Amino acid sequence: MVTSHVITWEVTESQGYETSWIELRGTTLLARGRAVGTVPNPHWISYELETGDHYVTRELRVHAATAMGSHELHLRHDGHGRWTADGEPLPEAEGALDCDLALCPLTNTMPVRRHALHLAPGERTFLMAWVSVPDLTVHASPQTYTHLRRTEHGGRVRFASGDYRSDVEFDADGLVIDYPGLARRLSWSAGRPRP
Repeated sequence: MVTSHVITWEVTESQGYETSWIELRGTTLLARGRAVGTVPNPHWISYELETGDHYVTRELRVHAATAMGSHELHLRHDGHGRWTADGEPLPEAEGALDCDLALCPLTNTMPVRRHALHLAPGERTFLMAWVSVPDLTVHASPQTYTHLRRTEHGGRVRFASGDYRSDVEFDADGLVIDYPGLARRLSWSAGRPRP
């Protein structure tokens, strides 16, 4: 079964907006998105994300443009915990299953859906290949997701990384509705499910 979504978020942290076109196919996710922000400085981002089975990141391509020029990142995961950025090994991210694009609410979906943390009790700590925006540098980032409760539309999950905490509301598909301090959904549309 394939379900498709188009979501626009107001990204409060960057004082901007993001729209993402998302396809969920079994336990894989395909997405492309565009974002514009004014913090930390005016920037424009486009990305393409592809996961393998169980929402494990396979590839993230990002293009960033600022007043200083534009640059790109091609982040790849080999399915066994090893990463490359533009063909260069990233040993500090070894063992991570997910990428996390900064200022992008979409990339919280993969670990939450993989473990159904928006729907059922549980707590998981992950190592992420975190991509800074707009400079597109990659860093290892330990992050913890804790199911708090079910809601009318899905569930609430606490996100924690270092001293940072936020209680994030997800819909039944594991897509962010409200991420206090980062983003909130402005519009949503769904395509017709298909085999």
